[in-house]
Amino acid sequence: MDAAGAKVVKRGLLVLLLATCLSALAAAPSAAADPIAPVRDDRGAIVRLSQAPKRVLTLLPSLTEAVCVLGACDRLVGVDRWSNWPATVQKLPKVGGLDDANVEAIVALRPDLILASPSSRLAQRLRGLGLQVAEFEAQTLSDVPRVLRSVAILLGQPQAAQTVWHGVQVQLHEAQSQVPGVAKGTRLYFEVATTPYAAGEASFIGQLWSMLGGRNVVPAELGPFPKLNPEFVVRADPDLIILPDHDVAGLKRRPGWASMTAIRQGRVCGLTPPDYDLLARPGPRMGQAAGVLLRCLKQQAQSLQKGQS
Repeated sequence: MDAAGAKVVKRGLLVLLLATCLSALAAAPSAAADPIAPVRDDRGAIVRLSQAPKRVLTLLPSLTEAVCVLGACDRLVGVDRWSNWPATVQKLPKVGGLDDANVEAIVALRPDLILASPSSRLAQRLRGLGLQVAEFEAQTLSDVPRVLRSVAILLGQPQAAQTVWHGVQVQLHEAQSQVPGVAKGTRLYFEVATTPYAAGEASFIGQLWSMLGGRNVVPAELGPFPKLNPEFVVRADPDLIILPDHDVAGLKRRPGWASMTAIRQGRVCGLTPPDYDLLARPGPRMGQAAGVLLRCLKQQAQSLQKGQS
């Protein structure tokens, strides 16, 4: 065989090899079709999926956000009434709240995976209808990466959780590094409802505050979100008050509250609904939530300095 013939044969073999490789790749199952590793959910049950779900329904805002930051927002077919981030989920069917979700609407959406809170009484009924339900809810800072990992595994893309969590850690460290020195040790009262209910030291919000070097006037032994006697707050006399912005105007009208240091010196931060959502949902946006607290500290840094002098 001459040189020209050898080249033709060699070229033919390369074409055949390439065709064989492409055929093998086409025949191989995709990552989305691979079996999903079993996951133990927060009720202690093992959730097993034969393949990554294509139709996901969420019944908790933090779980909706987890699905989206993990890159699977396009698989959502329905959400709870409170899910509002990212903006794209606002167009999805809303199936109700924690315990009043519309079962008929959920079944009609044909989800192959439902992500719900363990505190929901609806999960068992949904399972009885043959639906696959996994229950997760972060209560503390350390719960957030655990829930992210579990949801990522069930979505068939476990590597995504590590990337997302790394981004959150970067945001948290950035917030820590920017806390004004004068604001370290600031004693906080964070009100979640006017009854009043507060976010105590043991809460997700309280843990974020501690991470930023602050202190909480509501000790951990009272629980994460205790109902307080208003006089308790007056006696605690916090350096700073954070609460929803629509409740700020009424603080001075509460018996005895006008005499509190934070109110007399104007050290009150009112949260807009989007900012309040960030702090009320222990999930993948907690780095941004730390940024909300940091912004309040920076706004009040000059007043805090005067109070210490």
